[in-house]
Amino acid sequence: MRKARKQNGSLYIDRNGSRTPIWMFSWHHILPTGKRVRKKRQVGTLDQYKTEAAAERAVRSWRLAINSNQVHAFSGITMRDVIEHFRLKELAGTGESRRAWSTSHRYESYLNRWIAPRWGREELDSIKAPVVEEWLGDLRFDTTWRQKKTAGAARRKPETQTLSPASKSRIRGLMSVLFNHAIRWGFTDRNPISGPNKGAGVRQGSKRQSIPDLLEVGEFLKILGHLQVRERLLLFLAMTTGLRQGELAGLQWKDIDFENLLIDVNKSVVHQIIGRCKTEASKKPVPLDEFTAQDLRDWYRETPYREPGDWVFASNSSRAGNKRGKQPLWLQTIMRYHIHPVVRELGINKRVSWHTFRRTFSSLLKANGEDVKVVQELLRHASARITMDVYAQAMTPAKRAAQQKVVEMVRPVKPPLEAQKMA
Repeated sequence: MRKARKQNGSLYIDRNGSRTPIWMFSWHHILPTGKRVRKKRQVGTLDQYKTEAAAERAVRSWRLAINSNQVHAFSGITMRDVIEHFRLKELAGTGESRRAWSTSHRYESYLNRWIAPRWGREELDSIKAPVVEEWLGDLRFDTTWRQKKTAGAARRKPETQTLSPASKSRIRGLMSVLFNHAIRWGFTDRNPISGPNKGAGVRQGSKRQSIPDLLEVGEFLKILGHLQVRERLLLFLAMTTGLRQGELAGLQWKDIDFENLLIDVNKSVVHQIIGRCKTEASKKPVPLDEFTAQDLRDWYRETPYREPGDWVFASNSSRAGNKRGKQPLWLQTIMRYHIHPVVRELGINKRVSWHTFRRTFSSLLKANGEDVKVVQELLRHASARITMDVYAQAMTPAKRAAQQKVVEMVRPVKPPLEAQKMA
């Protein structure tokens, strides 16, 4: 490897936007991507440094820094440089360092919409925790895109809405990931987002704006009674195995072991992109009950796509064209056109999605008194904390029963109505 040539940089006089003469210092810098670019930084005005010798003394440490092995000492690396390197090594990389497609897709959305426009030109050393915290607090998004545009309608003033705490927390998390990436590659030695110790970094809560809805068993059975075979099987799988939406879509017949009643979860399909599972823990086999296995056998006899490599829920619509049978169903379409109408018809005023069944599954396990580790393994979470703090919620009947036990302990008397009847 050729040794980098020592450089002294260049000190010169320029004018700023208000035409005031200023001292500038420029040097060549190798970006994380390997590209060689010219950087410059303002030293001060001619009033501050009246002679070239005075300006030279001011940039003496800068000359040492640009030739130092400590890249972060005076690198001029911006957040945009780190983003491009992160995309190259982790979003478009290979092997274990590569992120799942769904994660990469979400990261790209946050990078393009929020992080790069605000912080792209900022040098890493100039990004401070309080400034990022204040920026997150002010984040808003335009809601006018939701309004239908009609011909001849008057132009409305753009309406904005504050970004949810959960979204702000994810943006904060991604900025911390970017700084950790920069530390790993030697571009900086600090992460202002997490801070050197607890409470010193960017503070941003992730409290939900609303509690996710869960389905009661009776509601679930009512919905099932109004569905066709395919949709009913999808709901049974989602409710009794806890499979994620992408994992349901990614099932192939070769993944189902009917003899040992196991499902081999080895991929996830999101927006018709076949990718790996969300985490390593997600790849664990999922137990299959005999009743659902029989439903799968019935569906196997009904579907025209029965080869080991065929999708269990293959698209059979004529609109799929030459992709008919060669790609899985769009499960969001199934939810929108087959399940939501039934939910509305039954008068169930809850927000139902594919994740609703996974959450309900975890909450039913908890209500049945199952061991925390068993619940974690069934949901294939990396830690039990995620299982209990985020997913599992107490069902209403279970809460009422628990409350009644306490009532009977502190008020060992007959209920008022029963006492009146006896009187």
